[in-house]
Amino acid sequence: MSFLDYFRSKKTSSASVAKERLQIIVAHERGQREQPDYLPQLQQELLEVIRKYVQISDDMIQVDVDRNDDCSVLELNVTLPEK
Repeated sequence: MSFLDYFRSKKTSSASVAKERLQIIVAHERGQREQPDYLPQLQQELLEVIRKYVQISDDMIQVDVDRNDDCSVLELNVTLPEK
């Protein structure tokens, strides 16, 4: 490596960019696999119950499970329409 190589910009190859993108996609998929199997069904049932009282769309409810060492926390976010 010469002294001038230090100042040249390093070009990333398309292979390395593709590898980084694939790593991001794999990490995202692994994160979603750790969700409980009942979570989509629970979200749908909650949506049906809330719709008895307020008209909301599917994207207005979000259910997440956060895990700690010794407990799990169910987080429910519902965006209610303004009257």
